[in-house]
Amino acid sequence: GPGSTIHATPRPIILVEGILIFTHMPLVQLFDIKIFVDTDSDSRFIRRLLRDVRERQRSVSGVVDQYLSTVRPMHIKFVEPSKREADIIVPVGLNSVALDLLISRLHVHLNHIDGVKEELVAPT
Repeated sequence: GPGSTIHATPRPIILVEGILIFTHMPLVQLFDIKIFVDTDSDSRFIRRLLRDVRERQRSVSGVVDQYLSTVRPMHIKFVEPSKREADIIVPVGLNSVALDLLISRLHVHLNHIDGVKEELVAPT
């Protein structure tokens, strides 16, 4: 819960995710690679509306009211500015080009950790 600490065993790669993850600077400074998966506001709202009506038995008007009064303003105030902390901003979910770039970067990172010389090889 809030305020709790989760201890993680050291690993070559640790994935940390969360909507407000880039708003906590001491944590951001620990990350080697920072990725923000961006989704347009219409998609975010529709996903929230469907989830809250189906799974939480909320009314459409209740979801809309909450979105307009709290969710949207807080997204604009906190989440949107936090994108500046990302090394990579992936638009509309994790697409194949972004995934290939990320996998390549992780391979370089793992090789560097293992003490293997990093080399960039041009495709043939």
